[in-house]
Order: sequence, then C-alpha cells, then structure tokens
Amino acid sequence: MDTQQLSQRLSSLVVFRDLRKDPVMASMEAMLKEPDQAELVAEFCATLFEKTTDWSKYLLKIVVESENMCIRSAAKKGMDSVLATCLDQELAFLQTLSQVTLSDVTGLAFLPAWKTQTLDFAGQYALRMEQVGQKGYGLFAKYHVFTVEGTTLVPVRHPDGQALSQLTGYEREQAKIVANTEALLEGRPCNNVLLYGDAGTGKSSAVKAIANLYADRGLRLVEVKKNQLYQIPSIVEELASNPLKFILFIDDLSFTANDDNFAALKAILEGSVSGKSDNLAVYATSNRRHLVKECMSDRTGDDIHESDTRQELMSLAARFGLTITFLQPDKDKYESIVLALAEEYGVEVDDMLLIHAKAFAQRSGGRSPRAAKQFIQLRKAGVV
Repeated sequence: MDTQQLSQRLSSLVVFRDLRKDPVMASMEAMLKEPDQAELVAEFCATLFEKTTDWSKYLLKIVVESENMCIRSAAKKGMDSVLATCLDQELAFLQTLSQVTLSDVTGLAFLPAWKTQTLDFAGQYALRMEQVGQKGYGLFAKYHVFTVEGTTLVPVRHPDGQALSQLTGYEREQAKIVANTEALLEGRPCNNVLLYGDAGTGKSSAVKAIANLYADRGLRLVEVKKNQLYQIPSIVEELASNPLKFILFIDDLSFTANDDNFAALKAILEGSVSGKSDNLAVYATSNRRHLVKECMSDRTGDDIHESDTRQELMSLAARFGLTITFLQPDKDKYESIVLALAEEYGVEVDDMLLIHAKAFAQRSGGRSPRAAKQFIQLRKAGVV
C-alpha cells in the first residue's frame, strides 16, 4: 500500500478505532497524510522513540492491550461473524502498517530510521483473547493496582513492591489470605476478609503483597477510601463483566455510629440489588475488632430498641466471612523479624543488634514488624 491507502485504512478502523488516540498512532496518521513534511516525520520519530525504537513491537503491544468491542464480546459470550470478519481484516492491515519503514514514507534520508520486524498480529491477538482472564485488556492490561477518583478507576503507576517473603513472622496469617485469594482466582467460593489487629503488624502490606503475587494470574487491586464506600455498587457493576478478578481494598476501616458509609459497606458484604460479583472480594484492614466506634453515651439515648441498634452496629465485623488476627509479636518473634530483616538489608548482626532493636521498639510504642523494619533501615543508614 502507498501512504495514501495506508492513511485511508488507518482513519477507517472500526474495532481498533481507539488506537488512533494513542500519541504514536496519531503521529503516524498525521505523517501518512503529509509524508513530505519533514516536521511530521520527525514528530513521529520523537514520539515513538520516547517509548521504543521498534515500531512493529510498539504497535503490536497497543493492539493486544486494546479495549474494544471484540475482546469485550469474546470475554462475555463470543463474537458474531460480522465482528470476527472485521477483526481479522483490521489485524491484517495493522500487521502491514507495522512494517512501514522510513523509506516507504519519505525520501528524506537524513531523518532517523525506526526499526521494524515481521510479527504475527493475528496469532498474538488470538493468544491474548485466550488469556484475557489473566492478562486483561485496556488499563487492566497495563496496571494491576487502582484507586478511585470521583467515579473513575485511576491506575497506580508505581505501586508498592511489597512481597510476602518480606513479611516475616506472620506466615500462618498470610497462608489464610493466600488460600482465600486462590479460591477467588479459581472461581471457587471465597470470603470477604477482615484483617484485624495491632498497628504495624503488616495487615495492609499483606494485602498489597497478595496483589503483587497474583497480578500475572489476573488479580487486580482497587483501593477504596472509607468516604468512597457509597460508590461501591457502581464499581461492582463496572467490574462484574470483566474477566479478571478484583479485590476491593479498604484500609484502616472504622465507623462512627451515624456514619452513612456503614450502610454502603453492609450492602456489599450482605448482597443487595446490585449483588456481589463472583469476580470480586472485599479485603479490609482495621485496628478495631468492632468496626463501629461506640461511646457510653450511645447506650443512654432515647432509642426504644437500643439493644437491637447496638447489636446491628457491633455485628458488622461478623459479616466478613473470614477474620484474620494480626497480634503484636512477642519477644522471640520480634527478634526473629529483626534478624530476618537484617539479612534482607545486609545489616551486620553483632552482639548489640537485638539490644538496640529492643530499645528502639520501646521508644516507638512497642514491638511490631513496622518498628523492626524502621530500626533496620536506620541501622543500614548508620543512624542508630
């Protein structure tokens, strides 16, 4: 195809129409319309080279990660023949486009030439559709941790790289989370999880580590703040048809007695009109066993059915199918955590290490994995 034909076909994409919004593709389209304009060719090179010098590899990457009508249909119930034919035709064209070289576009030889190679677009896309439950599509193919802003899921571009192997001393507790998460991934019955216990014992870190561990198996983490709980039904509805598995993560959860967010969480834990999606579980952490803060004055109000109301508030934690308790480590466990972290960070173990670690914990409010990590990091830096 000449540049005019390539431009016409590119502007006529249907299944992969959103690809034209990609900055590199937009530069390619502008260049094909006016190939003799050195500025447009240079703009394409500059935009591409910010990512890679291999045009073929870049185009294949954005194609297989694309969210489009075909992959959504295939993830739900399969494509009809019209969409399947359109998909095949566009993949063939995109493979041709991926092999366009500088000399194919312009005779301006002083411009830098990008790399190309022959790649099997149809085969790679068919493989991605088979693996959609593990790889995902769109933003979910590029990122595995998300937050909520307004009504939009926003990717966390640099998530915490926490690993379970770094969380020493709580292997038994972590094993329960692992088992429940694997049940979710395998489509077996799983529970919503409450991680309750003392501050600094690694509850939040364990959830983040689980998300990192199973990202390649199709697990995605969506962190929801307490004041965003009313948005859970719309989030669940958005994610319900997605082939991936999701953890809704609520960190440091607690309520006051008149908190409207209480009802929102209760609805998702119990099931409501929206229902709980089979591809989603709620993981929450809290330093409180009873998630609703209750004052003595609450027991002397004018509520005729005061005992029923109190029972309703106190039973929220029971609505989590699985409660895992993280307790402050005893002396032996704390010392084993310190020694494990010292090995991980390459800190020398001398006769005074554990003595100084104990003193640091006392100054920091008590023994905890967090205190142990802070101590070792300061020790590594030569501060303590």
